[in-house]
Amino acid sequence: MAGKNRERRERIKAGVRKRITGTTERPRLSVFRSNRGLYVQIIDDLKGVTVAAASTTELGETSKLNLENSKNVGKKIAEKAIASGVQSIVFDRNGYLYHGNIKALAEGAREGGLKF
Repeated sequence: MAGKNRERRERIKAGVRKRITGTTERPRLSVFRSNRGLYVQIIDDLKGVTVAAASTTELGETSKLNLENSKNVGKKIAEKAIASGVQSIVFDRNGYLYHGNIKALAEGAREGGLKF
């Protein structure tokens, strides 16, 4: 069963990624969600470099996956992005539904000052 779900996720992810590309002016904010945490990167696809990264593991001992921590990760990635000179991004939800932790992450990034 895990193989079937993995294939489905890969298909959805490929559909999203064929429409979204990060540039130097507007890099891509890529999200990965596991059962234990949330990991985000800001990627310039033209150069092939990661501009900034953040995750729930950076938050300390309360690094569980919940809405509050997801919002804090969004604020942290916004802070790191603005420090590296990025103001606006393209949001790559990586095939996940824009709901729950993914939505909280996006709201936190917007509150932190990123535009998308």
